Amino acid sequence: MAPTLSDTSPEAERVQIEGLRALPVWRKFELVGELTMTVRQIALAGLAARFPQAGPAELNRRLATLCLGTELAERAYGPEPHPPTLP
Repeated sequence: MAPTLSDTSPEAERVQIEGLRALPVWRKFELVGELTMTVRQIALAGLAARFPQAGPAELNRRLATLCLGTELAERAYGPEPHPPTLP
C-alpha cells in the first residue's frame, strides 16, 4: 500500500490503519457521526464570519446551499438570503 499521509511515516500510517480496521462497526459509525458534526460546526463558523449579521436560521439556510447546491437548497428551503452564499 502506498502512503497517503505526507506528514506521517509509513510505519505510523500502517499502525493507524490497523487500528481503524480493528474497530467495531458501531464505533466506526460513531466516529463518522462525530466527524460530520465537527465539519458542520466548522462550516457554520465560516458562514458566521462571512455573514456576521445572520442569525442561526439564516446560517442553517446558507449551510443547506453549501451542502446541497443552490438549486436543490432553494427547492427544499425556499429562496436564499442576499447576498448569495456561493459566487
